[in-house]
Amino acid sequence: MLRNNLNNNSDSKNEDGSVFSQTEHNIVAAYLITAGMISILSNIIVLGIFIKYKELRTPTNAIIINLAVTDIGVSSIGYPMSAASDLYGSWKFGYAGCQIYAGLNIFFGMASIGLLTVVAMDRYLTICSPNSGRRMTTNTYISMILGAWLNGLFWALMPIIGWASYAPDPTGATCTINWRKNDASFVSFTMTVIAINFIVPLTVMFYCYYHVTQTIKCHDTSNCTGYLNRDWSNQVDVTKLEGSFLCLQFSRISCRCALMGLFIHHVLGTW
Repeated sequence: MLRNNLNNNSDSKNEDGSVFSQTEHNIVAAYLITAGMISILSNIIVLGIFIKYKELRTPTNAIIINLAVTDIGVSSIGYPMSAASDLYGSWKFGYAGCQIYAGLNIFFGMASIGLLTVVAMDRYLTICSPNSGRRMTTNTYISMILGAWLNGLFWALMPIIGWASYAPDPTGATCTINWRKNDASFVSFTMTVIAINFIVPLTVMFYCYYHVTQTIKCHDTSNCTGYLNRDWSNQVDVTKLEGSFLCLQFSRISCRCALMGLFIHHVLGTW
């Protein structure tokens, strides 16, 4: 009886059924299980390193710790629910589960983008404007990190309280913004999210890392050694070390940008 009720709720949000065959669902489930386990284990290792070595507990690294938490959140909550639904062949957790799943994914995703932007700004100030970077206090970092989390919370709650809505996607195994309800609320929400949470952050990150790269090139070619000091050189090494970790984060952002591209295509094609 409970399963029937949940399925009825799910079906009411996904009248067209899944566009995937069960074999395709199984392939996606296998990927999600594998990727989720790798993500959880790797990020737990990252957190363990920061816990073990006190000298790594710097304000800058606090941003990296929070990024690891966002990854663990998606991998431990979003991936299992989606994988279970893929194995089941359709959304398995009903209307309430759909709201929780989609909201948490938006929450962790937008927080991750905000934190990546904070990392870019931190590296820019530290490398390109050392005097300004040195004036950043622990409270400054706390405020920026908190701002990233609050931004994610804001956008996750909007569809729940009425600006757009959440529903199972055409695959039937995940929940996201309701593509089928293509009204003014959906269009305005989607376009606003694209502008504020993708275009603006990516522009800021591109600007910051472009100037960081140019400054490091100046350092490597020894054209501005009079400007450098030992602490600055150490910060350059930190920036390079963080690059490998942030590349993984940028890959997730690229996937989300592709998803938002589908949103744009859908909106412009049917509005």
